[in-house]
Amino acid sequence: MPAARVLVVDDDPVIQKLLQVNFEMEGYSVITASDGAEGLERARTERPDIVILDVMMPKMNGLEVASALKADAATAGIPIILLSAKAQEADVQAGRQTGADDYVTKPFDPLELLERVARLVGEPSEPA
Repeated sequence: MPAARVLVVDDDPVIQKLLQVNFEMEGYSVITASDGAEGLERARTERPDIVILDVMMPKMNGLEVASALKADAATAGIPIILLSAKAQEADVQAGRQTGADDYVTKPFDPLELLERVARLVGEPSEPA
């Protein structure tokens, strides 16, 4: 079975690289984008199995990208995990209203994020 493809959209190159390395170590294929507009385009052309999406980004924020993906029949079925430093309940609710499947606040535990991804793409996660 081919590796699940993860699209990581984050304007922070350190977080983007951290996520890429963690996912690749677990056998995932990783696609990256550095802003919301690029992330939306990559999701539409690459059709990843899941999208990890920062909320605060230039050009288009993560909420706008998530809403656009969920409104498009071609990408509506792709699970989305929003990743954000915005941890207020109103922020989490705003994320859920876009149709995102999960919301993880920064700082985050990379192992917990891997477990959430595995659950959403239907792959068994092994206990660490």
